Amino acid sequence: MFNKILIANRGEIAVRIIRACKELGIKSLAVYSSADKDSLHTRFADGAICIGPAKSADSYLNITSIVSAIEVADAEAVHPGYGFLAENAAFAEACEKCGIKFIGPTSQVMKLMGNKILAKKRAEELGVPVLKWSNAPLANEKEALEVSKKIGFPVLIKAASGGGGRGMKLVHTQASLASAFNMAKMEAMAAFGDAEVFIERYCELPRHVEIQVVADEHGNVIHLGERECSIQRRHQKILEESPSPALDAKLRHKMGEAAVRLAKAIGYTNVGTVEFLLDKNKNFYFMEMNTRVQVEHPVTELITGVDLVKEQIKIATGQKLKLKQKNVELKGHAIECRINAEDPRSFVPCPGKITELTLPGGPGVRLDTAIYCGYTVLPHYDNLIAKLIVHAETREEAIARMTRALEEFHIGGIKTNIPLHLKILKDHDFIAGRVDIDFLSRFT
Repeated sequence: MFNKILIANRGEIAVRIIRACKELGIKSLAVYSSADKDSLHTRFADGAICIGPAKSADSYLNITSIVSAIEVADAEAVHPGYGFLAENAAFAEACEKCGIKFIGPTSQVMKLMGNKILAKKRAEELGVPVLKWSNAPLANEKEALEVSKKIGFPVLIKAASGGGGRGMKLVHTQASLASAFNMAKMEAMAAFGDAEVFIERYCELPRHVEIQVVADEHGNVIHLGERECSIQRRHQKILEESPSPALDAKLRHKMGEAAVRLAKAIGYTNVGTVEFLLDKNKNFYFMEMNTRVQVEHPVTELITGVDLVKEQIKIATGQKLKLKQKNVELKGHAIECRINAEDPRSFVPCPGKITELTLPGGPGVRLDTAIYCGYTVLPHYDNLIAKLIVHAETREEAIARMTRALEEFHIGGIKTNIPLHLKILKDHDFIAGRVDIDFLSRFT
């Protein structure tokens, strides 16, 4: 086991990793920007190093500063969490060259899965279903038009690198293709430094369903079921649950087998998530692979009893998976609500000082957060301030439990999206499990 791990992140995920380290008897080292000096992760860790000013580019995204902190602190490994450098192959490669264990897949695998074109090609080669697409990056408008005619409108133009909806354009007609194509390339270049785009058939009103995979460094790969992530705004997830109301045992097996097949073929190690679109006819299509722990990993932990962060650390030390696929059992139902510091109607971020705080509790309630009364939510970073997760025997009971927990949760001094979550939980379509990726746009 490692003696010391540096956590290259902040907020609730940094606290989550620190807690796992403590339970494993591993010393943890936090890094922080000057704006984060009073953050909870700096208090909970066994040590903390300032790596730069508030701006992410000068601190949490500064590879040189973080690698230097690892070396100064004499840490053996680094956990990237999610966001920031978690899927940055250059960071993983820098760690490898310096003899630092990166708790995640290899830099080569990250490069492969980080490029959507390469990832889709590999999935297609392995017989994992994909939507009809251009099979290559598109050089110009003429080529884009030819491909779109062949595939059939509507189509999606997507950036080869990155995600989060940036560099993505939905095109319904030939007349609007040229402007959308050029706009997508400009957005992709600005956001990711890579202007490559491709086109795929647009899947109308699909669900977003992802499979959690776990792979050790000895060739053993299993999946831990699925997460329903369809409730999202501008491609950013808001509420997740497991199991998905749309899947039965047969479909779960098919999707899980496809995810495991892909992970094995590319030599994937550690935890990762294979994301799929599921259409109204229950056909699923590979979308991408996230080479890190997900924000929504707690719902999987609650229904399987597997601590995914501890598994990440154990795998990185070379341990073999103890859990076999045949022994994976999904128990009950779990829901996660992402609590954001934002106006629940306009979605405008709402940084500021927390003046009052009442936390939910009771049976089956988990709260992952780094906030406290008197804490100031900073404007420099993502506005996710907490993840409220519940577990119950049935989906109906989980909805009731989440409603009760949200009603207990009070954060004074700032606005949050708690009212939006309460509204979603009372919606007839949500209660019936009738959701898709456009649910929230129609709902609000």
